[in-house]
Amino acid sequence: MLGLVNGISYNNSVSGLSIGDTHQGGIVFYLDGSGGGLVAAPTDQSSGAEWGCDGVLISGTAAAIGTGAQNTIDIEAGCTTSGTPADLCANLTLNGYSDWFLPSKDELNEMYLTSSAMPFVYSNLYWSSTEASPTKAWAINFALGVIAQYPKNGDSPKVRAIRAF
Repeated sequence: MLGLVNGISYNNSVSGLSIGDTHQGGIVFYLDGSGGGLVAAPTDQSSGAEWGCDGVLISGTAAAIGTGAQNTIDIEAGCTTSGTPADLCANLTLNGYSDWFLPSKDELNEMYLTSSAMPFVYSNLYWSSTEASPTKAWAINFALGVIAQYPKNGDSPKVRAIRAF
């Protein structure tokens, strides 16, 4: 995005990047103002994976931007079931990168807030890595903009991996 200060044109996007740009294996949906940010995988990783380990509390998952990677590590350590959203993201190698993770609730919400600038379409529910209780985790309905708790063993939201740069 270009701006004008004292008659001088400048680029106010971080590192020349803007939301919706292709960068480091994904599509930019968040810029942190310091040259870093988050990219989303260009495709879904699953269209029906249960969050996993219903009834098991994965202690310490957080909601804030910047916590999804650690949440994914914690879920993998506390829930060894293969094929869960965290497992799919943690084991993903895509476009030359293998450090993908399941987004936290706030990271997923940021993805939703910038979804109109993305070159692909999200559909309906997506899992976050933020647990709500031993039987529920947070998900976002991209069609309605609703953030809610969903049963870990039901509804089968989709999975979209992200990575930091």
